[in-house]
Amino acid sequence: MKSIEIRKAFDEIRSKRKKRPQIDLRMIVAVQAIMLSCIGLAYLFEFCRKSFFPSFDIPVVLELIIISIIVGAIATTVVSKLFYRPVKKLRCAIERVADGDLTVRLEAEAPYMKEIQEIYSGFNLMTHELCATEILQTDFVSNVSHEIKTPISAIEGYATLLQGFEDMTKEEQTECIDKILFNTGRLSELVGNILLLSKIENQAISGNKSKYRLDEQIRQAILMFENEWTKKDIEFDVEMEDTDYFGNENLMHHIWYNLIGNAIKFSPDGGTVKIRLSSENGRTVFEISDNGEGLSPKAQKHLYDKFYQGDTSHKQEGNGLGLSLVKKILDVTDGEISAENLPEGGCRFRVVL
Repeated sequence: MKSIEIRKAFDEIRSKRKKRPQIDLRMIVAVQAIMLSCIGLAYLFEFCRKSFFPSFDIPVVLELIIISIIVGAIATTVVSKLFYRPVKKLRCAIERVADGDLTVRLEAEAPYMKEIQEIYSGFNLMTHELCATEILQTDFVSNVSHEIKTPISAIEGYATLLQGFEDMTKEEQTECIDKILFNTGRLSELVGNILLLSKIENQAISGNKSKYRLDEQIRQAILMFENEWTKKDIEFDVEMEDTDYFGNENLMHHIWYNLIGNAIKFSPDGGTVKIRLSSENGRTVFEISDNGEGLSPKAQKHLYDKFYQGDTSHKQEGNGLGLSLVKKILDVTDGEISAENLPEGGCRFRVVL
């Protein structure tokens, strides 16, 4: 929110500046005004001297020099306060940023000129974004380290148990192998999601676009979870129009895979997952809803944050990157996603392409 406020202030100052003359034009006018003031004051001084002190004779050139020095000293003080001191303050702030202090902020208010206020607002926006980026990077590295360490530790533990396989039954050995394979899959999925997120954020995704049946792709994504929804005895209520879509088929697959997987994960045993695909005003709309517990206010606030998991009871079933990945894909493909709790319970996700 603070970043948005800074941006609005920056845009407001910039819009006001467009209505004012440029700083170079104002400087030219100011210099000419100072010169004319010096000449005018000199002649005024000469007129007063002749009127009141006719015997006191001073050359006009000397009068001009004296008055120019006085006016110049005053003008220099004013210009220094309006321009040079703020520039010096900005230089000191930049040096602090160079030393790693990203908390420095400058007061972008009067009595500074609009141009100085604009520069200060831009500087504040820059340091705020740098600070936010550093925090995100630190949190991301910390979370990645934790999420990678967890399955690796599990794999190491079960592999250690298998070393003493002489004392283990066949069922125990099978269970250890299954756990190793499960955590290996988690690790592989985590690394894959991180790499895909990195590609999307750096605009390094390929532009392989083609025309394909979107409804068939969603059906295939549902079938991929057959084991999961069969174990929980979940029913599907599906209504989808025949929909042709032009886009990156591999990239779009991640959207349906994550949304359908979440709906199954958070649905109770014997629950129902509703899926709708239709066309509205020339845009394709996909909706999926479950009858689980719904989203808490905190979960709604952090829904698309990396590694955030609102329901910790399902922590072992994911890594908190799914919805973040969905949001990033839709951002780069000019799509939209929204979520809401349903009055009868559960939540509904709506994707507009």
